[in-house]
Amino acid sequence: MSGPGAGFEYPPVEVSWLKRDVLLFANTIGCTSDELHFLYELDPNFAVFPTYPIILLAFKHNKQEVIDFYAAQKAIKIPGVPEFDARRVVDGQRLIQFLKPLPATSEGKKFEIRSKVLGVYDKGRPGTVVETQNDLVDASTGEVYTRFIGSGFYVGQGNWGGPKGPATENFPPPKGKTPDVEFENQTTQQTPILYRLNGDYNPLHIHPEPGKKMGFGGVIIHGLYSWNWAAHGLLQKLGGSDPANMKEFQARFASPVRPGDKLVASVWRTGEKKGEWEEVRFIVKIAGGKVVLNNGRALMKVVGEAKSKLLTRKQQLFIFIENLENIATMSSSPQVGDRLSYDGATCTVRYVGEVAGTSGTWLGVEWDDAARGKHDGSHKGTRYFTCRSRSATPASFVRPTRPAEPPVSFIAALQDKYAAELSNTIAIQFSGKVAEEVGFEKTRSKQAQLSELKYAVLDGTRIATVYEEGEPSITDTCPKVVELDLSRNLFKKVGTAVTICSELPSLRELRLNGNRFQGILEDEGLNGANKSLQSVKGLTLEETLMSWEEIGHVATKFETLSALSASTNQLCSLPSISLSSLTSTLSSLNLEFNDFTSIAQLGSIAALTALRHLHLKGNNISAIRLANSDASPPIFSTSLQYLDISYNQISSWTFVDELPTCFPGLTSLRFAHNPIYERPDPELSTNPKNYTEEAYMFTVGRLANLKALNFGAISAADRQDAEMFYLAHIGKHLATVPEMQEAEILQYHKRYAELCDIYGTPIVNRKKEINPAFLEARLVTVQFVFHPKGQDAVQRTTKIPKGFDIYAVKGIAGKLFGAKPLSLQLIWETGEWDPVAGFDDEVEDSSGDEEEDSGVDGREAATPEDNSQQAGKAGKWVKREVELPDGPRQLGFCVDGLEAKIRIELR
Repeated sequence: MSGPGAGFEYPPVEVSWLKRDVLLFANTIGCTSDELHFLYELDPNFAVFPTYPIILLAFKHNKQEVIDFYAAQKAIKIPGVPEFDARRVVDGQRLIQFLKPLPATSEGKKFEIRSKVLGVYDKGRPGTVVETQNDLVDASTGEVYTRFIGSGFYVGQGNWGGPKGPATENFPPPKGKTPDVEFENQTTQQTPILYRLNGDYNPLHIHPEPGKKMGFGGVIIHGLYSWNWAAHGLLQKLGGSDPANMKEFQARFASPVRPGDKLVASVWRTGEKKGEWEEVRFIVKIAGGKVVLNNGRALMKVVGEAKSKLLTRKQQLFIFIENLENIATMSSSPQVGDRLSYDGATCTVRYVGEVAGTSGTWLGVEWDDAARGKHDGSHKGTRYFTCRSRSATPASFVRPTRPAEPPVSFIAALQDKYAAELSNTIAIQFSGKVAEEVGFEKTRSKQAQLSELKYAVLDGTRIATVYEEGEPSITDTCPKVVELDLSRNLFKKVGTAVTICSELPSLRELRLNGNRFQGILEDEGLNGANKSLQSVKGLTLEETLMSWEEIGHVATKFETLSALSASTNQLCSLPSISLSSLTSTLSSLNLEFNDFTSIAQLGSIAALTALRHLHLKGNNISAIRLANSDASPPIFSTSLQYLDISYNQISSWTFVDELPTCFPGLTSLRFAHNPIYERPDPELSTNPKNYTEEAYMFTVGRLANLKALNFGAISAADRQDAEMFYLAHIGKHLATVPEMQEAEILQYHKRYAELCDIYGTPIVNRKKEINPAFLEARLVTVQFVFHPKGQDAVQRTTKIPKGFDIYAVKGIAGKLFGAKPLSLQLIWETGEWDPVAGFDDEVEDSSGDEEEDSGVDGREAATPEDNSQQAGKAGKWVKREVELPDGPRQLGFCVDGLEAKIRIELR
């Protein structure tokens, strides 16, 4: 690098992003509903669209609020070149290199943009080009995730005598070759209005005035919109929408785009490869007009081809048997138990017949989404059927003539979701001879994508069967599927889903949420399923309304299962069942949003000796034991380390004191959003601002082995502060009762004796009832503690009238210790504790997405080392001290009560 300004490094800029930011970005650049891994945060393959860092680079940084674009653009001046007007800059060319996949959110890490100038080039009257290199870096490790090399063109700001700059390397389309791929996009007036919400609030893209001044005639669309849209199109058309299939992308901004222009991209595969990466070139034009992006080039893995395969005899036999079993279901007359779909809303037929006061036949259906219904199966006082849901309105009556959406097979749903553009033509034969195959190459290409598919999300696709006649086998179609989501479909039997899984040898995680399986305990499709399911480690059965017996019956078929989620199933108790191999394999169990009221109702799962994580968020738990029962509470294995009981109804600290008894291995707890956590001490807690901090202190102080609370690690200093605060608080409670009643208070504080051994017995200041007319009521007993330099502390106690001012108090102290009164500094030690600002940042609970590790659940206790950055800024609790300044203020107005401890220091 040489020339004026070259090599200049800008100060690092901290950047951050949330999942919401990347979802918005993917939406604005054209990601579609068949790319849920960019648009749906709960998709198992959720990923950041690879070009998103371009937003962090120039605009968003770490801000969530709208910014003043012009004010924000007042950057540091580059030495040796003129100061350019940022209000008149447009994008020149951008190159981005993808070095490491970006996490879905920056939370937990510190990222920076580190930038340096590569060159500043004077292009004469048109303007000046500033070329920069910008790296997105993990500040703690120095790892570079993304590198950008780009240029900004400062319109009309040239002719300052600078270098013209080197010739730009060009990548024109291959001559004489038609494009391999074309795609287009009709922009609208809303296009720049929506895209700017990513953080680029340049008025040029929403208000006509700046564009008119710059010669564009009004509003223009962000150059980076066209740039990112093109990147998405290439990845979608050639890379199977997999971020791992693009290594590098670049394009030069050639002409502005006005809202309403139609963009057309033309793409050529050059066949030139650098290892496994093929060079692709492209241009983007306005339909019938100018080139918008030229010099377009990308390095990609272009999806290959796969051969079609035939069904085995076993699979053909299965189709025949399954079709016979479903003849009744496919008939035009729905029967009780049938699963139907109306406009995307699934339901189960519970009743077929007449309804009093009406004519004709009705279907009584229970909707999977209870909010769609109108009643619970009864109409005008007459009950026609009973629903499985306990909701008040899960049911409706519909006419049998209402058209239902047709059920589909697994293969049909898979191909419709991931390979929808199959050929519409078939081979034509004359006398057994094939005349022509049209579109077969495209079909093979699409099938090749399925052969590489690892994450199949078929949520709500109306699957009812495994195969239809003539379909290829599952094993040949998608043999590499690792995670499969079959939630909210039209299955009647869980055995159908098991059959699908039996043909996926690589399957590790299965989701069956929201289905309404029938006859689970008698389902022959589960017989002998253990062998074909032995590789599956994760199973979710959320919102299925299955009983615990049914859940256990299905889960025990997965012999190596390590994670089971059964949330939102109306469970209120867990009767004892055979847990088979789960006792030694299951390490994570999710029972959130059920109807448990006590820990005792979960006693049967204490047999799970390998359980490490138990999630009970959002139940109605308020006690350890059953109501009116003296039975001992269940005792879980010492392997159970993490417990989530947030968002329950716990209103007593006695519950917390008993947790070590039930969970002897507990080291990490989520406890926020319980009544006792929202108001930790109704008697002595008066400041709502401190409730969260006090609840944190009480919880840590009561649980000696806790290492993490509400996702925050507990350092040694945190524990000491919490235990000292808790001990002092016990002292306050003791001060409210006579000495003979201390035992009644201490029975609610099991660690009192232990904490006294560590920190000493707390001071208990009991206020005496004194007649205000007596002299004693007007005297303050003051304990002076003098700290002369280089000597041990000296204590003296005396009584001082409340009406004495601070000068008089200093005079008494001077006589007691033989010192000059005005050389003394008086400090009242209140014995109370105060929070230091910043504490909320450490322990405030977050109910957002919870990251998982250890391959199962990952919500284990974080270590202090893992949270060093957080701990460095966290607040602390400190003992409150008040200096008594010189002046005529009376002692009775400076201290509380009739006893005070005052420390004396020399000025």
